[in-house]
Amino acid sequence: MAQVLIEQLGKRFANSASATAALEGIDLTIADGEFVTLVGASGCGKSTLLRILAGLETHTSGRVLCAGRPISGPGADRAMVFQHYSLYPWLNVMDNIKFSRRLKVNREEITSADVEAASGRADALLDLIGLAKVAGAYPSQLSGGMQQRVAIARALMGRPDMLLMDEPFGALDAQTREVMHDLILHIHRVEKPTIVFVTHDVEEAIYLGQRVVLMQPRPGRIHSIYPVPLPAARTQEMKHGAEFRALKNEILARIRESAGVNTDQDLLERLNMAASA
Repeated sequence: MAQVLIEQLGKRFANSASATAALEGIDLTIADGEFVTLVGASGCGKSTLLRILAGLETHTSGRVLCAGRPISGPGADRAMVFQHYSLYPWLNVMDNIKFSRRLKVNREEITSADVEAASGRADALLDLIGLAKVAGAYPSQLSGGMQQRVAIARALMGRPDMLLMDEPFGALDAQTREVMHDLILHIHRVEKPTIVFVTHDVEEAIYLGQRVVLMQPRPGRIHSIYPVPLPAARTQEMKHGAEFRALKNEILARIRESAGVNTDQDLLERLNMAASA
């Protein structure tokens, strides 16, 4: 059964003067346990689509189902990881990971066995993300990459069916990003959530995803979908392979085309013209 079914999805943002179409005619099916990445030029609606899946935005037309049920708001079956780490600075690593257990919605009819299981789950996640030695540290004492690991572990705490990630590694340096890429692939193999991952980085999208969905702007819609010809077990060396490079070049060319810029030289010429005007 499909984990996500999106049919003719549209989203319009209204303002005092007019309504702006952010998304139009989105059709997409995502299988249970699949890792899908979304790429495209700025303004193509990637993050808006992700927020609709999270229940943080409402759509204005079409329908979107998760496990056969309409998405009408946030739910424990879906967890979101943002670009900024959004950790609670007054809580240590372990308490940040366990924070969701404090929420009323997760404490109704809770038993002592549930509390014990949650504690074991938090310990297991700390081991999974490699931060067991800093369980008592506070966010200000951690690097950016370590903070994002904590945010991912917190999102996984409730065993969500779907993990939604909005450019979660965008603020990290290149070396740390590679480490995080391999970590999230490891988490996907072990935890097996459905993952929808938004990024501007085409190389990142190909390395992580089983399919890359290319969106185009004005209004946001799906341009094309690319199956990734890589095995489930991936290594950084694969980024240098001929198939990987060819797919990266094709997607980059399509992004330029969909944004109305056919070549890098076209973009430079437009910038030069704007500067001299």
